[in-house]
Amino acid sequence: MTIAGLGPHGERAAPPERVNLLPEDIAAAKSATLRVAIVLHTLNSDWTRLQISGMLGTFGDCGVVATEVVDCGFSADRQVAELDRLITAAPDAIVALPVANEQVVAAFRRVSAAGIRLVLLENVPTGLLPGSHYTSLVSSDNFGLGMMAAAGLAPHLAQDAVVGVLGFAADFFATNEREIAFTNWMQANRRDVRTHVKRFGAMDEAADLALRMVADHPDIAGFFVVWDTPAIAVASRLQSAGHASLMATVDLGEDVAIALSAGRPFVSVAAQQPFQQGVAAARTTILTLLGRTVPAWVAMPGVSVTRNNVADSFQTIWRKPAPREALRLLGLAP
Repeated sequence: MTIAGLGPHGERAAPPERVNLLPEDIAAAKSATLRVAIVLHTLNSDWTRLQISGMLGTFGDCGVVATEVVDCGFSADRQVAELDRLITAAPDAIVALPVANEQVVAAFRRVSAAGIRLVLLENVPTGLLPGSHYTSLVSSDNFGLGMMAAAGLAPHLAQDAVVGVLGFAADFFATNEREIAFTNWMQANRRDVRTHVKRFGAMDEAADLALRMVADHPDIAGFFVVWDTPAIAVASRLQSAGHASLMATVDLGEDVAIALSAGRPFVSVAAQQPFQQGVAAARTTILTLLGRTVPAWVAMPGVSVTRNNVADSFQTIWRKPAPREALRLLGLAP
């Protein structure tokens, strides 16, 4: 396993194999009557649904009850309210994806102070420390994902091409890492390529921002968008406006798989492994509750996906066949 990035406090990555459960761990968990709550940024994405599946299946196999799965709707205020409510409910642990940094850090501190074990996904609010406020961060190698997207887009770019980079305006570890890695890779490996960076505050802003970037820089030949849902919206809006930009993004959702299978505009997708990440998060939580030592950062490597391997990559990642339309576009189904 090759991990390009470092954790939020400079940690080296531990592979998911470091949190495997032994038979005696499973037996101990089953006899302990453990309760866990899951608090996520949104439930409305392919990534989230598969991550939940990995967590719930693993918890269920070990007799751990998931008392609820909370949708914060990308709202920091809602996440704070839900965390405060859960402190009263007092589960043994909370697995959470922080939707922001400064706005939610105090609430996460209150969780830790209440004696509830905390396992974080993808993001660590500023000021929280492993071993003191949370036990482990379980995430993708987001720096590696940004590099992967850049390496996949670069061969399709002409000399002296211009690329638009659409990052996320929130101070969010995962998307920050992807943006930095993409631009760094281009600067190191394609010094002729010029990048223009803008950041959207909400998903429905990304497409409008892309149109403004094209108006300011009509020679933009490609875009990198830090995850797939806004990337699809950007691609659709640009095509409607008659601007044919190549696209690279992170995450292999169904819509992106279909678009990648069509050959244009998507040419490079750096895919996370959400099911495996969910399994790793659940195992980390169980080991934590059993008093075992767990790594401060458990990281999942990404998967580089192009039109040539989209069908088998989708099947491996999502545990189901690629969308029928994608298989048709690839000539693999009538």
